[in-house]
Amino acid sequence: MVELLLKKGDKVAATLRKPDDLADLAAEYPTSQLVVVKLDVSQSPDISPAFETARQAFGRIDVVFNNAGQMVVGEVESLPEEDARKLFDVNFWGAANITREAVRFFRDVNSPAGGCLLQVSSQAGIVACPAVGFYSASKFALEGLSECLARELDPAWNIRVTIIELGGFRTKITKENMKVSDQLPAYTFSASPSSQIRAHLALADSNNGDVDKATAAMEKLVHLDSPPLRLPLHNMTVAAVKEKMQNILDEVDAYESWSDDLYVR
Repeated sequence: MVELLLKKGDKVAATLRKPDDLADLAAEYPTSQLVVVKLDVSQSPDISPAFETARQAFGRIDVVFNNAGQMVVGEVESLPEEDARKLFDVNFWGAANITREAVRFFRDVNSPAGGCLLQVSSQAGIVACPAVGFYSASKFALEGLSECLARELDPAWNIRVTIIELGGFRTKITKENMKVSDQLPAYTFSASPSSQIRAHLALADSNNGDVDKATAAMEKLVHLDSPPLRLPLHNMTVAAVKEKMQNILDEVDAYESWSDDLYVR
């Protein structure tokens, strides 16, 4: 995303845990266009200063691309609590604190007020996936928070929120940024859903999505006057969401009568 925006001539405050990873871009672009800021989103005191650095550099922030995330593989029963909590510190609490600061900045600092908040979720954030239950839960939590936020915002603030539900794209999340926990013996048989997901994630080319094409699609959102609240982004994600919605409707229809005559009289 940083590379795409810079090539388009946009100004970027790029936040990451290891600023040296963008040393090549920092050497290529002037600080009037690119500011690299060290930020670990799990450290909440670092978040406000990062926004302030962007303000000092560019005067305002029009878009926040809330993309920090980690992947931890482990069945609900298998994953140690410590690993689950660390995952939530990044995927939910880190993203939540970025969200809160973004809203405050868009409303109270930008003049005129407004901005676009892109919340990077996952197919697993709307359709739970075996073997990554806590990852799914963290993205479900981000989706719920974002949906609530979109309903809370005063339209006069001109803040747009979109939840991006990515499918399988070839990023580093399943390689350098993924931790795999030990599998309990009860789940190790090859036909178990979690074993199949583990085997899939272990493949070098398990994801077939093109990162550059996905990035370009996400960037289009900020130019829409009325972007969608949710954007499933991958054919597999679209199919999975449609199947889940249909299953929910079918179950609601099948058990709707259970809700009849439940009122206090």
